[in-house]
Amino acid sequence: MGWLWAIIVGFVLGLIAKAILPGKQQIPLWLTTIFGILGSVLGNAVATWLGVNDTKGIDWTRHLLQIIGAVAVVGVGDMLWVSVKGNRQRG
Repeated sequence: MGWLWAIIVGFVLGLIAKAILPGKQQIPLWLTTIFGILGSVLGNAVATWLGVNDTKGIDWTRHLLQIIGAVAVVGVGDMLWVSVKGNRQRG
């Protein structure tokens, strides 16, 4: 069940990140989900490092860090995707 939640959360975070980023991203939906999962993991790691990963109630700080992580990963991942996809079409 943990993998299912990771996929769902990654999908939602990836879509939120795409909505936050300006312009149109070229990455497909499956890659958006993977980048959302990676952003969530990154946000959790930063939350653990800051000591705010496990609080009473809703972990707003952790969730905010997950969104920031997803935005960063989707933004960088989209740039890499476009550069790799563009190089393949030229060659």
